[in-house]
Amino acid sequence: MPSERFEFSNAQGERLAALLDRPIEQPRAYALFAHCFTCGKDIRAAKRIAEALTALGIAVLRFDFTGLGSSEGEFANTTFSSNVADLIAAAAALRARWRAPAILIGHSLGGAAVLAAAGDLEEVRAVVTINATADPAHVIGLFKDDGAADIGTAREIEVTLAGRPFRISRSFLDDVRQQRLGERIGKLHKALLVFHSPTDEIVGIENASFIFTAAKHPKSFVSLAGADHLLSRRSDASYVANVIHAWAERYLDVSEIASEMPTGSGVTVRETRIGRFQQEITAGRHRILADEPVEAGGLDSGLNPYGLLLAGLGACTSMTLRLYAERKALRLERVTVRLDHSRIHAADCENCETQEGMLDRIDRAITLAGDLTQEERTRLLQIADKCPVHRTLTSEVEIRTVEQPQES
Repeated sequence: MPSERFEFSNAQGERLAALLDRPIEQPRAYALFAHCFTCGKDIRAAKRIAEALTALGIAVLRFDFTGLGSSEGEFANTTFSSNVADLIAAAAALRARWRAPAILIGHSLGGAAVLAAAGDLEEVRAVVTINATADPAHVIGLFKDDGAADIGTAREIEVTLAGRPFRISRSFLDDVRQQRLGERIGKLHKALLVFHSPTDEIVGIENASFIFTAAKHPKSFVSLAGADHLLSRRSDASYVANVIHAWAERYLDVSEIASEMPTGSGVTVRETRIGRFQQEITAGRHRILADEPVEAGGLDSGLNPYGLLLAGLGACTSMTLRLYAERKALRLERVTVRLDHSRIHAADCENCETQEGMLDRIDRAITLAGDLTQEERTRLLQIADKCPVHRTLTSEVEIRTVEQPQES
C-alpha cells in the first residue's frame, strides 16, 4: 500500500513524525490512530490495523506523540492534555493536506485521548477505542513500584515500563488525576465502538463497561476474547480492522465518498502486498478482499478465487429466483443456496462431451422456504438454471488478455 512520511507541528512548534497509509485508489475515508502510552506509530497493532484498513479503502494517519519515536520534544514534559492537543494538531495536518479524519481510533491510553479529543473535531463521525482505559490516571498504577504515587516534592521521577526507562513529571501525574473522561464521553454525540479483551491483564474489562455505560447511543461493544492488550496476534488486529470498516459504513458520508469513487461495471484486482496472496478487489465504490487459507500460505483474510466464483453464482441464483417469485406472486419466503466446487474424472460425468481427463464440477443445493406447491418448487429449480452467471459459466466464453501500462 502507498505510504507517505511527513511531519507536522504541535502547539509548541515541535515537529512530530507521522505516516499516512493510503489505499491504492481514492480513500473512502480518513482515520486518525492514537497509539498506547509510551508506544509509537510503528507498534505492531497500529501497523497491522492500518494495513488492514487501507486494504478496505480507508486511509490511516498514525504519528508519534511528543517525545516518542521520531518526534521532537521531551517526553518528560508531556501530559495527557498535551497528547490530546497533539491529536488535534494531527487532525489539522490531515485536514490541510488531504481531508479531515472521519474516524478516530485509539488504543489503550490513546483510546482515552481520542475520547477526550473527539468533541473538538467537528468532522469526526465515528470513534473507536481498543482496550482503552476509562481513567487516564490508570497509567499511574503501571509504575506504582517506581514511587510515582509518592513523588513527594520531586519535579520528575524515572519509571520503568516494558523494560524501558522513562521520565515523567509531577505535572503529568497532576494532569491525569484531574481528568474527568466520563463527562466528555457523555457529551460525545458521535458513534462509538468499544473493543476490549476480557483477558486484558493491563487494562481491565471494567474500563470498557464504564466507557460504554457513560456513552449515549449510537454505541457498540465488541469483545476481543483471547486477545492480549497489545493485540500481538495478526488475526486480532485484522479482525478489529474488518469490524471497524463494516461498522463505520453506517456513519460515514457515503454520498460524498461515492462521488469520488470510480463507477461502472468493471472490477479491479490488485495485490495488497500483505501476506503472499491477499488481493484488494474494487468494483465501483465497493471493496472486498480475496486470499488463500493459512494452510495454503495465505492469511485467510477473504474468499479464495473459487469461493468468489461460487459466491457470484449463488448470489445470481438467489436474486433470479426472487425476481421470478415476485413476478409470479409466489409465497417464497427465503432462498438459501449452498455451492461446492470439485474436480472429477470426465468418465464419471454422463452428460459431458469430454470423456477424458479431469473436469470442474459445481454442486448447487437450493433451499426454498415458503408455502409453495410441488409444481412451483420444480419451476423455481428450472429458473435457477437461467440466472445470467449460470448461463455464462455453461456457455462458450472468450477471455481476452492484454497488458495495460502501469499508471504513472
